[in-house]
Amino acid sequence: MKAFRLDELDAERAANDGAYLQFLRERNMSVGLYALDAGSSDPQQPHGQDEVYFVVSGRASLTVGTETTQVARGSVVYVPAGAAHKFHHISEDLRVLVVFSPPEGR
Repeated sequence: MKAFRLDELDAERAANDGAYLQFLRERNMSVGLYALDAGSSDPQQPHGQDEVYFVVSGRASLTVGTETTQVARGSVVYVPAGAAHKFHHISEDLRVLVVFSPPEGR
């Protein structure tokens, strides 16, 4: 078993001056914490893996392809591999768990 505390992951992410911290990598998936502050822009590009976003805290809009939805704590969104996607109109600091399958960077 591997267990993690969100507050410790967020502190490690911030200490490394990055918006993203991968904290788990296994054969069929990887998991990371993505953070965007209110008012910031999302620089990410499409990924070669399927993704699932679980919003831990914050509020924003998320556009995937041509569809836009509002996300907040508790939202879960699937993004297919290769799909253009961005968080925008981030009105509250956003913390999102991201599951990639297969693992990111594979």
